[in-house]
Amino acid sequence: MRKRLSSMDTAPDGSNLAGVRHIILVLSGKGGVGKSTISTQIALALRHAGKKVGILDVDLCGPSIPRMLNAHGQDVHQCDSGWVPVYVDQEKSISLMSIGFLLERPDDAIVWRGPKKNAMIKQFVGDVAWGDLDFLIVDTPPGTSDEHITTMDALRPFNPMGAVVVTTPQAVSIGDVRRELTFCKKMGLPVVGIVENMSGFVCPHCTECTNVFSKGGGEELARHAGVPFLGCVPLDPLLTQSLEQGKDFIKEFPKSAAYSSITSIAQQILDGVTQGS
Repeated sequence: MRKRLSSMDTAPDGSNLAGVRHIILVLSGKGGVGKSTISTQIALALRHAGKKVGILDVDLCGPSIPRMLNAHGQDVHQCDSGWVPVYVDQEKSISLMSIGFLLERPDDAIVWRGPKKNAMIKQFVGDVAWGDLDFLIVDTPPGTSDEHITTMDALRPFNPMGAVVVTTPQAVSIGDVRRELTFCKKMGLPVVGIVENMSGFVCPHCTECTNVFSKGGGEELARHAGVPFLGCVPLDPLLTQSLEQGKDFIKEFPKSAAYSSITSIAQQILDGVTQGS
C-alpha cells in the first residue's frame, strides 16, 4: 500500500454518496464468470447513453478494472472530502476507485484478514468524493462473504437500485448463482436482472454461433426465480481485445457480436430507472 494513502483514520459518513442517483451492485456466486467485464461494459454503455458513471471496485484481491479501462498506474489524490477517484476519460464521465491504484507495485498481493478488508470497503464507500453521478456500479468479489455483507451494510442507507447477477450457462455456475439470489433476498437487495455471460462463441468470419458452455441456463434461472433476464453476452474476441488493450469496446466495435447484447442490457437498466421514477 502506498504510504501516503495507508491511513484509515477518517470515519466514513456516506456524505460523498449524496450526489449518486442510482447504485447497482454486480454480483455472482462464483469467480470467473466475468463480473468485471460486465461492470465495465455496462458503465461504458451508460456513458454512451449520456450518463455520468462511477465504478467502485471492491474486489480487493483481484482489482482488474483499472487495466480494463486503461487506467492502471494512475495516482489517487486527496481533497477536503476524501479521495478523488481516477477519471477514465477527459470529459470525466467515468470515474473509478480501486485498490489497484493504492498498491506500490501491480503484482503486490492483498494478504489481509476480514476486519482489514471490511475497513477498506467502508472507507471506499464513505471517503471517495464521487460528486454528482447518474450511476455508481459496484464490482464485487465472488461469493456471499464478509465483504458482501459489509458492502451492503454500508450502501443500504442510500437505497441501492439493486443487483445485476452474472452467470455463465453451465449448470455448476447456475447453482452457485442461485445462492447469490438467496443472498440478495436475505439482504433485501432487489435484483435488477440476470446476465448470462460467455453465452456461445460467434465466429468472427462466418458468424455461426457455437454453444461452448451450453446455453439458456441464465434465462431458465431467471424464469424460475421470477426475476428479469437482461440478456446473453457471447464470447467475442473483439471484446477480449478491448479489455486487454483498455479500449472502449462500445465505441470501437459497434458491429461486433456482443455490442447489441451489452447496449440492450444498459437500455433495460435505463428503462427500469424510468419506470421506477
